[in-house]
Amino acid sequence: MHKRAIIYKSAKGSEPYVKYVDSLKDREGAGKIRARVTQAELGNLGDWGSVGQGVIELRIHFGPGYRVYVGLQGRELIVLLCAGDKSSQDKDTRKAMDYWNDYRRNI
Repeated sequence: MHKRAIIYKSAKGSEPYVKYVDSLKDREGAGKIRARVTQAELGNLGDWGSVGQGVIELRIHFGPGYRVYVGLQGRELIVLLCAGDKSSQDKDTRKAMDYWNDYRRNI
């Protein structure tokens, strides 16, 4: 089943997922992240794990171990919260849960 991805935007207008991907100097890595999101939109979440509070981590086995943190809204919507890599995983997980809680409060 196809899913639609939307990008989380904070009350101040910040889009953490976009900010991270656009700031990557590793253009191939950025492409892999975007391809992974497309794969998820096509219904294949691939290698993923729950990180808590309704947030999942899409793992990308490339470079430093990129991660995309998403919230699933129903069966059809993926909310792109933020991204990072293995080295910042704990911090990114906490941020993703905060963003997800903010998103759900404001929908």
